[in-house]
Amino acid sequence: MKRNVIVGQSGGPTAAINSSLAGVYRTAKDRGADKVYGMLHGVQGLLEEKYIDLSDHIKTELDAELLKRTPAAFLGSCRYKLPEIHEDREVYDKIFAILDKLDIEAFIYIGGNDSMDTIKKLSDYAIITGHPTRFVGCPKTIDNDLALTDHTPGYGSAAKYIGTSMKEIIRDGFCLEYSKGLVTIVEIMGRNAGWLTGAAALAQGEDCEGPDMIYLPEHSFDLVKFRDKVQQILDKKTSVVVAVSEGIRTEDGNYVCELGNSVDFVDAFGHKQLSGTAAYLANYIAGELGCKTRAIELSTLQRSASHAASRVDILEAYQVGGAAVKAADEGDSGKMVVLQRLSDDPYQCGTEVKDVHKIANDEKLVPPEWVTKDGTYVTSDFISYVRPLIQGDVSPVMVDGIPRHLYTPRELSERRRD
Repeated sequence: MKRNVIVGQSGGPTAAINSSLAGVYRTAKDRGADKVYGMLHGVQGLLEEKYIDLSDHIKTELDAELLKRTPAAFLGSCRYKLPEIHEDREVYDKIFAILDKLDIEAFIYIGGNDSMDTIKKLSDYAIITGHPTRFVGCPKTIDNDLALTDHTPGYGSAAKYIGTSMKEIIRDGFCLEYSKGLVTIVEIMGRNAGWLTGAAALAQGEDCEGPDMIYLPEHSFDLVKFRDKVQQILDKKTSVVVAVSEGIRTEDGNYVCELGNSVDFVDAFGHKQLSGTAAYLANYIAGELGCKTRAIELSTLQRSASHAASRVDILEAYQVGGAAVKAADEGDSGKMVVLQRLSDDPYQCGTEVKDVHKIANDEKLVPPEWVTKDGTYVTSDFISYVRPLIQGDVSPVMVDGIPRHLYTPRELSERRRD
C-alpha cells in the first residue's frame, strides 16, 4: 500500500470485533501502509475529525494479543445512518475532504447490516465523484444475520457463551424442589433472526438434556400453545427451561415484549429496542399455571464475554480483518469480505469478497428446515452448522486474577470525569 488506511467499528460490539481490528492493523502495516488511523465512534466520529493513530496504541505483539482478547469496540462504536446521497451531499463532501486530508487509500468498516449500508453509500459516492479511496466492509455481528456469508465473526463466541450459560442454568434448576414446579425462561438476543437463540441447543449432551423448548422469531408465537406445552412438561418433570428470542412475535406481527410494556427507544436505522420478552412470559406462566417462574436476560453478556470466546471465532475475525485490507489493496471497493465454509469434517473456512449492495439492509434468517415442525426446537442440522464455530478457547491474559484488556488513555479519563 502506498498511502494510509483508516478503520472504524460500528453497531453492537462482539467478543471478536477487536480481533478484526488487529487483523486490519497488522495486514495494513505488513502491506506497506504508512499510517493506520482508527475512527473514534465510527463514521459519526470521523465527521467530527475524531481519530487516532493506531501505532500509538499497538506498540508490541503483547498489545496486539491483548487487543484480540479485549471485548467491546476498542475504537468506540456508533449507530449513525448516512443520509441518501441525493438528500445531503454536504455530509459526503465533508467525509471525503477528511479522507483527502489524511491521505487515505483504504477505508475499512467493521460492522453488521447497517455498517454495510455505510460502505455501500460511501463507495457509490466515490464512483460518482471519481474519488480513489476504496471502501471495504469487514463482517461483524453476534446476530449472524448478514447475507452471503456462511457466518459472521462474533457469532461463534456468543453461541459458545449461550450454550454454556444454558447448561449451567439447566443444572441450577434441578437444585431445588417446588411443589408446582419451576419454569425458567431465558431471553436471548438476535432481533428478527434466531441464530443466537438456536445456539441454546448446544447445551444438550451426555450430561445434559438441553433446554425443553427453543422459540425462534422465524416462527409465529402462540401464547396459549406455549402455556399448554409448559404444562405438559411440568406434568413430567419439576424444572422447565425455555430459550426464547427477544424478537418472537405473535401471529398478528406484534413483538411479545410489546405485550407487557411499550417499546420507546428506536435507533437511527429504525430498530426498536427489544427487551422484556422473558419477563412477560414468566409473569404470564406464573399467573396461568400458579408455578414459580424466573426470567433471565443474557443481554450484554452475550457479546462481551471474551473470557468464553471461541478460538475459531477469534482466528476468523483476525482473518477477515486482514482479508479486507488485502481486497482494498488489490483494487476492490464496494465489497464485503465473506466467510465460505469449505468442509465440516475437518472444519475449514476461507474468505472471498462479495458486492456489498447485495448484503446491505438484507437479513439472513434461519432456514425453515432447521426448525422442528411445531416451531419449538432446532434440528440436528442447525447444531451441526454451529458446533464447529464454538471450538477452542482463547486464554485471557490474567493480572491479579482478572483478565487484562487493552485500553486507550481517553477511555479512563472519560470515565473519571465528574
